[in-house]
Amino acid sequence: MATVRAFAPGRTELAGNHTDHQGGRAIAATLDCGIEIAFERNGGKRVRFASEGFDPFEIDIDTGAPGPRVEEMGTTAALVRGVVDLLAEAGLEVGGFDATASSTIPSGGGLSSSAALELALICGLQELFGSGSGPLGTPVERAAAAACVEREYFGKPCGLLDQTAIAYGGVSSIDFSGDSEMPFVEAIDFDFASCGYALCLIDTHCDHSLYTDEYARVAQDMFDVAQFLGATRLSDVSEAEFEARLSEVRNALGDLPALRALHYYHEMELVREREAALTRGDLLAFLELTRRSGASSAQYLQNVSTSDRSAQPAMVALALADCAAGSEGACRIHGGGFGGTVQAFVPVDVCDAFVRRIDAQLGEGSCREYRITPQGAYAE
Repeated sequence: MATVRAFAPGRTELAGNHTDHQGGRAIAATLDCGIEIAFERNGGKRVRFASEGFDPFEIDIDTGAPGPRVEEMGTTAALVRGVVDLLAEAGLEVGGFDATASSTIPSGGGLSSSAALELALICGLQELFGSGSGPLGTPVERAAAAACVEREYFGKPCGLLDQTAIAYGGVSSIDFSGDSEMPFVEAIDFDFASCGYALCLIDTHCDHSLYTDEYARVAQDMFDVAQFLGATRLSDVSEAEFEARLSEVRNALGDLPALRALHYYHEMELVREREAALTRGDLLAFLELTRRSGASSAQYLQNVSTSDRSAQPAMVALALADCAAGSEGACRIHGGGFGGTVQAFVPVDVCDAFVRRIDAQLGEGSCREYRITPQGAYAE
């Protein structure tokens, strides 16, 4: 029996913290970690799924009633069912299959393990049941389908940044200002290691799914500001118009939504400047802009500290990283925030010492150097 192997990498956000869902711009890159799944047809109408370190499960895909199941929300089973349903809706008949998965992406660590799983499932099932010519023929189509699965079946109100980055691979500049489900993507040729810097990510050992409500509130606050100003997304409102009506926004919605909207406009300018810095190979400018971005996320977006004052995992990791990186490094909250991961850029010659210092406080393996890889999600 033929076996299909699919792989999807993890991703890191280099610029654009909480800008994608507002029609903004972002820069992301794929990393040397990922999810691998081996698929085989089983001739039936059931899916048997096994993953290292987790209990295996089975689901029936011949129910005659496609759609999300409330009892599966937040589980891998929800992602599997969602991918099967969306592929069937797009015209690919998916039968029963057995799948075995393994992952080198830290679960809940903010490197988009759920998006990687979605893309690996889409690529693998299109290869298994469509001989590689499934209905989702382009990276952006696969990314849009994966995001739909995460929102509707898994229950997380995500944007499209993670899925797009993983579908394309490498360093990508992603513009969501047009059709938010079909962003414009351009590759950026840049390598931090060749400039003498290491990219490190710090796992706070706090599953960021614990803060799904706080994560969702960030996007909702921005949408509320846009709606108050007569628009759908903040990208449809000029910065000048927003500032002219800032006092109205504060009075109507409160200061936190206003601050989060201020972050959006500030971060958008920093994304443009960081993209220009990477394009011309100016790493020092990129690092300074990254520090400013991190400050904006902490002070205006406020997605570092949690509402639980006794548990501040990301804030502690960020403080440790900032001290350990010194004046030549740059640190910021990574991705959704609250729990999850802190990103740090440090000179290669001090990277080992940086990792040891973080691990001494947060535990062995908490800090790891990652490399950017060019390959997006694929199946063979």
